[in-house]
Amino acid sequence: MQKVQPASFADLSYREKKKQTRREKFLAEMDAILPWKRLLGQIERRYPKGRRGLPPVGVERMLRIYFMQQWYGLSDPAMEENLYDIEALRRFAGVDLSSVPDETTICKFRHFLEERNLTEKMFEETKSHLDEHGLILNEGTIVDASIINAPSSTKNIDGKRDPEMRSTKKGNNWYFGMKAHIGTDVQGVVKKVAVTAASVHDSQMREELLEGETVAVYGDKAYVDDGKKKMYRDKKVKWRVSRRAASGRKLRAREEHYNRLVNSVRSRVEHAFGVVKNLWGHRKVRYRGLAKNGAQMFTLFALANYYMVRKKLLDLRQESCA
Repeated sequence: MQKVQPASFADLSYREKKKQTRREKFLAEMDAILPWKRLLGQIERRYPKGRRGLPPVGVERMLRIYFMQQWYGLSDPAMEENLYDIEALRRFAGVDLSSVPDETTICKFRHFLEERNLTEKMFEETKSHLDEHGLILNEGTIVDASIINAPSSTKNIDGKRDPEMRSTKKGNNWYFGMKAHIGTDVQGVVKKVAVTAASVHDSQMREELLEGETVAVYGDKAYVDDGKKKMYRDKKVKWRVSRRAASGRKLRAREEHYNRLVNSVRSRVEHAFGVVKNLWGHRKVRYRGLAKNGAQMFTLFALANYYMVRKKLLDLRQESCA
């Protein structure tokens, strides 16, 4: 018979709390809706078995910690400190004060995911999960891109900027960093993710984001292309890209009306960017190089998808339990 550990004073105090915080509500929702078995299935086959030396920290604990890093924008050292400081984070991760992984273990797990392209595999698994529940609408694809800034300073060990990042001009301002390109369904759920240097024009990633699209294409003026417009229309795919005025003239009233109709759908692509950049604060790259930052973007948009449809998934969960 397994010996029951006596509750600590911290456990007893936590259970007596009269109010659930916003952090606790959020973590409870995400714990309930994330398909843990499916996500872990992508990782467990490759995760170290611990046949030599100390046994590794459980893969589910590490994945939960990795997800919290994305939600709260925490570095590896900050994640370790927050696990010691905040009981709600320890409970979500399934650790206590005596079993908090150190920052090196957290860092190695992130590298493990990056090196094996597991974040992309998890993104595809979450997309399949949402599709099975009817939460991805196959009525067209909205394409868009957003700049993620990188440090432009050379005040670092190497004395150089990240060689894989580039500069680009938007309006009257210059930006240095990378671009996150996404393709979403018509309600804003992300279906495709790609990462490039910021200097790559949005339209250069259009075909990768639209692969397999057979219904409609939505985009802003950056995606205007008469050749592609004809190609997609020949395939019976609706071309719903905002119209751009020719040099020296303004848009006609009917063209402005058309753009308003397109933008009423196209604007939904901003929901995912809003979650990643505004809610989770991911406005700057965290690592050097496109590969590491690209791996993180797959995770961020997979989790953003779940955040955006969490209420629908919770309703489905309640119906299945009824």
